[in-house]
Amino acid sequence: MIVIACPGQGSQTPGFLDPWLELPGSRDFLGTASEAAGVDLIAHGTTSDADTIRDTAIAQPLIVAASLLAWRALGERAELTGAGVAGHSVGEFAAAAAAGVLDAEDALRLVGVRGRAMAEAAGQADTGMAAVVGGVEDDVLAKIAEHGLTPANRNGGGQIVAAGARAALDALAGDAPRGARVIALQVAGAFHTDAMSSAIPVLAQAAADVAPSDPVRPLWTNADGSRVADGARFLELLVSQIASPVRWDACMTDFQDAGITGLIELTPAGALSGIAKRALKGVPTVAVKSPADLDAAVALIAEAA
Repeated sequence: MIVIACPGQGSQTPGFLDPWLELPGSRDFLGTASEAAGVDLIAHGTTSDADTIRDTAIAQPLIVAASLLAWRALGERAELTGAGVAGHSVGEFAAAAAAGVLDAEDALRLVGVRGRAMAEAAGQADTGMAAVVGGVEDDVLAKIAEHGLTPANRNGGGQIVAAGARAALDALAGDAPRGARVIALQVAGAFHTDAMSSAIPVLAQAAADVAPSDPVRPLWTNADGSRVADGARFLELLVSQIASPVRWDACMTDFQDAGITGLIELTPAGALSGIAKRALKGVPTVAVKSPADLDAAVALIAEAA
């Protein structure tokens, strides 16, 4: 089985949508997406600087729209019937649309609400996140707990992301677990922790207006790495995951159990395919960073078939 992975926040870079606008229909798609999300995605994906697109309210819809644009382009070139989908953090909204749980417009409307609500929550306290790379997992988890932090993202491949008060993150950086490095992440707050709890009712209210469908292809949840066949349940998880840890490591374990034969990461790609190379050894990966990478993705799908 080929798994299509949709990346999360932090994968965006200035100007990354420029080459995508050369594809027929892309500008129209992004125009509609911008209206749904309440964000000028074309401007932010082409001309805005790194600080601007780091803003949570901009980054989240920008990433989801980019993934859906790449999904659309890939589907025009390859048969995706047998593919499964999963998303990391906000990438789950793109995965929900790719799986047919949400239509693209609803996914982008909800992620616009999510981004604004999380940005507001992040402004209530001085919190952040840091990647802990390497070390023994049990030692890393113990050290994170010792400093009063939360393992917000357990990504696999030797990477766990700690989240909480910035002072505690600074202390962790000076007291890194043996054999590990602590790398501060450029995000606005402690995502996937209780610090984001005020954003949950805001997204829940917006989600109440959506009628989800059951997925038309295998769909994994960050909650515990399992597959979800009930669209209403997946929508509930999309709301609760704002303040719940991301278990991408568990997703990859289930990918293996399902017999994964390749992983394709949608735009803006790089992080998840990099983790997969370490955690899913021997599984070929393709990172679709620009339209130039679509041929390699199509070839991987053809090999799997």
